[in-house]
Amino acid sequence: MTFFQGYSIPTPPPRPRTPQFTPPPWVAPPRYELPAVVPVGRFVHKSPTFVLAIEAVKVYSTGCIFDVTWMLRRTDQEDRKWAETNAVFHRPAPQLRDGGIPTNSVLLFGVQFPDGTKASSSSLAMYEPKSMDQEPEGPVFEYRPRGGNGGEDDMSAKGELWMWPLPPAGELHLVAQWTDMGMPESSIAIDGDLLREATAGTQKYWPEDAEG
Repeated sequence: MTFFQGYSIPTPPPRPRTPQFTPPPWVAPPRYELPAVVPVGRFVHKSPTFVLAIEAVKVYSTGCIFDVTWMLRRTDQEDRKWAETNAVFHRPAPQLRDGGIPTNSVLLFGVQFPDGTKASSSSLAMYEPKSMDQEPEGPVFEYRPRGGNGGEDDMSAKGELWMWPLPPAGELHLVAQWTDMGMPESSIAIDGDLLREATAGTQKYWPEDAEG
């Protein structure tokens, strides 16, 4: 008989299943829903050195995600200046030592609904606390980074813009600004009716799912 044969290993008691958290509709798209994709393929800004474009819109039953991409091309910048630009490009809202953030250094996004309602966001939005209990009075327009890359000749990045709720019928305006990258306030218009109609193409993962 070995030492441990005299000790029984107890069976752990059954553990109740942790309920899954479902965020409110203004925080994120429905978890179990396949969106309808509306191709856009339009430049918000285009210059010899910097471009920012909307590739497509993923339309959910509660809101939309805009797929955004941007690229900066190197010209005559010396290595040190290019390296400094790279650091800002991939962290487009640098925190200064005194706690202030210059507007020129921030990648800003905004949206105006057909009825004149506005909402704005920036790369700072990811750090702001989100209310889970109280529905916002106006629309939500939030920037979410998706990474990027850079080299000796150019650097690029991607992001998403989550918009809640679906816009009313009419023309929707998307606005962007990044002065340090040579992009003044620029905008494009998207047909809000087209986005609303696309909701007919959303699909639930499972028929019994009632989320969203």
